[in-house]
Amino acid sequence: MKKLDLLEIRNYFETLQNNICIALEEEDGHSFFVADNWGKVNSAEGSTRIMCSGTFVERAAINFSHVRGNKLPSAASTRYPELAGASFQALGVSLIIHPLNPYVPTAHANVRFFIAEPKVGPAIWWFGGGYDLTPFYPFEEDCQHWHQTAFNACAPFGPEVYAKFKKWCDNYFFLNHRNETRGVGGLFFDDLNRWSFGKCFNFVQSIGDSFTQAYLPIVRRRKATEYGDRERDFQLYRRGRYVEFNLIQDRGTLFGLQAKGRTESILASMPPQAIWRYNWQPEPNSAEAKLYTDFLQAREWIKVPLAL
Repeated sequence: MKKLDLLEIRNYFETLQNNICIALEEEDGHSFFVADNWGKVNSAEGSTRIMCSGTFVERAAINFSHVRGNKLPSAASTRYPELAGASFQALGVSLIIHPLNPYVPTAHANVRFFIAEPKVGPAIWWFGGGYDLTPFYPFEEDCQHWHQTAFNACAPFGPEVYAKFKKWCDNYFFLNHRNETRGVGGLFFDDLNRWSFGKCFNFVQSIGDSFTQAYLPIVRRRKATEYGDRERDFQLYRRGRYVEFNLIQDRGTLFGLQAKGRTESILASMPPQAIWRYNWQPEPNSAEAKLYTDFLQAREWIKVPLAL
C-alpha cells in the first residue's frame, strides 16, 4: 500500500504545473509563461506563472503553492471544528485561463492536498480539486466533450464517482445571489480521504492529467472564430460573474487569504478586464439569451452508464 509522502505529492503538483504551461504555450504559439518563483512569504512558498496577450490567451495563471501554518484557517476549520488550532500544510496547483476570443470558454482547475496535525491525536489529511468550464457563447458538443473527459477520468475509480462529483460541482459553482450556475460545471470534490491514500492520490493525478484533454480540443475548435464588439462586450460583462463568485463564495480564495498566502498570486485568478451594468438583460431569443436559458442551469451533458 502506498504511504503518504509529501515530497511525492509536491513533485507531482510541480510537474503538473509545468506540463500544463508547456501545453498552453504550444497551443497559443505566440506568448509564453513568465515564472514568478517566490520564496517564503508568511510561511508560504510557490511559483506563479503568468501568460498575457497571446493569440488565444488574454491572461492565464498557473500557480503552485505550499502553505504551512500553526493554526488552520476558518475556511477549513469550520468543516473540521475538532482541528481548530491544529498546525497544517496545504499544497496544490490552481489555474485559470481567460481567453481573448469570446467563443473560447474560460477554464478553471485545481488539485490540492491538506494535512492537519492536532496537538492530540493523529494527523488528518484530505485531497480536493476538480475543474469547471465557463462559456460565453456555448456549444453543446463542447460541453459534452468536457463532461465526457471528466467521466473518463473518474471511471476507473468507481461507477458513481463522476455523477457524485459532477453534482457537487453544480452545487458549488452556483451564484446564490444571481440564482444561476457560473458555467456548465465539471467536477468538484473536497475532503477526499475515504479511500486509501494511494487510491486518492491516483484519482487526483487522473483529474489533473485530464485537464488539457478536456480543454484544448475546445480551444482548437473555437479560437479562430470571428467576433466583434458585441461578443467582446458580453464576454466582459459575464466575467463580472466570475469576479463575484471568487470574492464572495470561493473557499479556496478565502482559505488563501486567511492563511496569509501571497495575495498577488491568490488574486491572479481575476480577469484582466470585466464590466458591470445595472439590471442588464439580453435580447429575447438572442445568442446571449441562449446562454441563460439553455446552459446556466444544472443538467446532464452525457449519458452515464448505470452502475451494476
